[in-house]
Amino acid sequence: MAVELCLLLLLFCGNTISEVQPIYKPPPGTLDFGFVPAKTYDTGAYHEPGPMGILFKIVHDFLYLVQPNSFPQDLIRKLAQQKFGNTQGDYQKAIYYEIGFIVSAALGLLFILLLPLVGLCFCMCRCCDNCGGEMHQRQKKNADCQRSCFATFLFVASLIISVGVLCAYAANQHLTSQVRGAKKLVNSNFKDLKIFLNDTPAQIDYLVSKYNTTKDKALSDLNNVGPLLGSRVQEQLGKEVCPALDAALTMAGAIRETKEALENVSVSVEVLQEGTERLHANLTDVKMHLSNTLNDSACSAVQAASTCNIIKNSLNQLNINANFTGLPGVSSQLAKVNDVLKIDLSSLVQKGYASFNDTPDLVVNQTRNILSDIKSVLESIGANISSFTKTLPVEKILADLTIYLTQSETYVQDYFPVVEQYDFYRWLACLILCCMVILILLFYYLGLLCGTCGYDKHASPTTRGCISNTGGNFLMAGVGFSFLFSWVLMIVVVLTFVTGGNVEKLVCEPFEDKTLFKVLDTPYLLNQHWKNYLSGILFKNPNINLTFEKVYSDCKENKGIYTSLHLENLFNINEFLNISMYTEDVALKIEHIQINLSKIILLDEIGKENLLNFSSSGIEGINFAAYLMEISKSVTKADLLSFANDLEARADQLPKGALENALKGHANNIRMIHNQQVVPLEQAMSTLNHSIRLLKRTSSELMVKVKNVISAVNAAQLLINNNASQVIVQETKKFMDTVIGYFEQYVEWVKESIAMEVAACKPIANVIDTAVDIFLCSYVTDSVNTFWFGLGGSSIFLIPAIIFAVKLSKYYRRMDTEDVYDDSSVSGTWHFTL
Repeated sequence: MAVELCLLLLLFCGNTISEVQPIYKPPPGTLDFGFVPAKTYDTGAYHEPGPMGILFKIVHDFLYLVQPNSFPQDLIRKLAQQKFGNTQGDYQKAIYYEIGFIVSAALGLLFILLLPLVGLCFCMCRCCDNCGGEMHQRQKKNADCQRSCFATFLFVASLIISVGVLCAYAANQHLTSQVRGAKKLVNSNFKDLKIFLNDTPAQIDYLVSKYNTTKDKALSDLNNVGPLLGSRVQEQLGKEVCPALDAALTMAGAIRETKEALENVSVSVEVLQEGTERLHANLTDVKMHLSNTLNDSACSAVQAASTCNIIKNSLNQLNINANFTGLPGVSSQLAKVNDVLKIDLSSLVQKGYASFNDTPDLVVNQTRNILSDIKSVLESIGANISSFTKTLPVEKILADLTIYLTQSETYVQDYFPVVEQYDFYRWLACLILCCMVILILLFYYLGLLCGTCGYDKHASPTTRGCISNTGGNFLMAGVGFSFLFSWVLMIVVVLTFVTGGNVEKLVCEPFEDKTLFKVLDTPYLLNQHWKNYLSGILFKNPNINLTFEKVYSDCKENKGIYTSLHLENLFNINEFLNISMYTEDVALKIEHIQINLSKIILLDEIGKENLLNFSSSGIEGINFAAYLMEISKSVTKADLLSFANDLEARADQLPKGALENALKGHANNIRMIHNQQVVPLEQAMSTLNHSIRLLKRTSSELMVKVKNVISAVNAAQLLINNNASQVIVQETKKFMDTVIGYFEQYVEWVKESIAMEVAACKPIANVIDTAVDIFLCSYVTDSVNTFWFGLGGSSIFLIPAIIFAVKLSKYYRRMDTEDVYDDSSVSGTWHFTL
């Protein structure tokens, strides 16, 4: 019941949310919901054995040699389904899988049975002065070599036994230290589970509270519907309205520019006509005076005659080149344009702009009731979510789970001293076993030490010293204890080997590669009526695909418990978070929106008539060719400055006198005429050129241009009058999609948070890892396997140690009789000396 209560923690959140399919889905502004508050779990479900890891690795490799077969999934399934043994092949497969353990256990049993029997026979044999029991040593030539070899072999065997017993002792201590430290790990797991329970309400409240962020953003957009929705409508209509008004405003500017150009043409022509007449009179006067000067008698001189003739021949250049008197006037066109300008077309166009810019206010005023209804719907969504979360018995569920967790923790804490006490008994028993081996090793090492140090190669077997004899006795004592203890040691080794080895192969290794979960997920395995056991227990529906492996993997990745356990099968709140059921009414209201923008007048009939009057002003009838022809000419036939400079240069060629001075005076006069009259005429011609060309461009297809402007304005006006409602409905849908998009963001964020962050079930995976991977496998099984590995190795090497110790003791103990060689006797004859 407690497990089922745990699974109801997050029932208020849905796993799938129906997608709204709008006509147009603009990307809504990204909302920042922050991070779901979550505390860090303390438990690190990983065990680092340290230096003991080397021994564990060696034991694992040894077990692989003993049993290299893969995990027998089929046999385990049949055993769980109580179908094992239905076929003869099942026993064969089981024997094949366990053959390594069976052979090893059989050898161990043989050791247990034979070694005590051999020891008994050995003792009885020695009591009969056989098997080395006779205290007589025959002299041999290689006695020293044999003694050294036996001592070396015994020492090596003792070292190997010592390494084995050290491994066993280290494993025993490691298991005890880990069991004592397991309390901290257990407390850490309980602490994480409490965090898991205590943080879940805060996470739920955080998800619910963040609805206000969504609602506030949506209401903000609705309250600013003018700048947002109205601007969107204006933007869509403005694609045709703005270019039309811009063209009309451009045409108003063209009218003003035309007036200025006509005025410039009129003034420039008048200036040019008057100026050219005055210039012509001045140039005529200059020619007359120059001619009189050149007719002077001084020009008859030989030195001046040629120069004077050249000057006389150039006097015809002092004439006007352009004639502006024949140019037609533009007074009639200017009068018509002035009549057009009596109406301020720019002001009319600006009124059209102002009227069009009032679109947001018109939209707000005419959609106020609809938007009020929409606001009510959005408010109701939050109210429904809040009211729904209040109906869930989350507090009661969490209270029940907390009580259950507290009781479990109390139970564990109460029984943990019992576990430590039994572990102490186990540690003491294993220590006694190690002490048995150490006692044997002590006799062997003392025997080797005393025998080696007390041995005198000059002493005969019957006269050996006390120390040497003691060493031999120590060795035989070690042999005796070996026969007494070895079978006991081997019993423990066989039992722990079979148990620990199979736990490693059948539990730890398949748990590590998740094969064990695959077996547990076998349909109809744990319950012959249920396809999926886990979903049958949790949801009473074994057809739901919920597997141990998937749940464990999801919790291992710290996903939310709602996703890991598929709690939507217990309670799916799609109907509470499905916003499409609320937006249907909104969509119907939007479809019936009728907005009248006929008050918007882009350009009235007066403005249009004004444009038509401008097109008929007659500027296209101006003789632009005649103007451009005269403008292209220079004011005078020759450049007066060049003429004056040339005249002055030629005067310098004449002899000094009155003629030279007179010619230079005429040159200065010509320069003055250029500066005072020609330069202003050139400036007036430039102004006339610019104005004529402007008028020519403006008059080019003027009627067509005006009609195009009027047509564009009429089309934009038609769009506003007839199609504005359609545009408004379309843009309102886009606006509502943006608003609804905020809630869809919220729903997606809630879904993702529930899947990955809310009630992250890492502590559940940690509990499983702690119980199986760390405690059972790393703490217990690895330590037990290392213990039997070390103790078993020591027990096996007791056999060669016994043989070498018996052989070596003969060379250390004091004999009762010895062989003496008598030279006077017959060759090859030995006498025994008592």
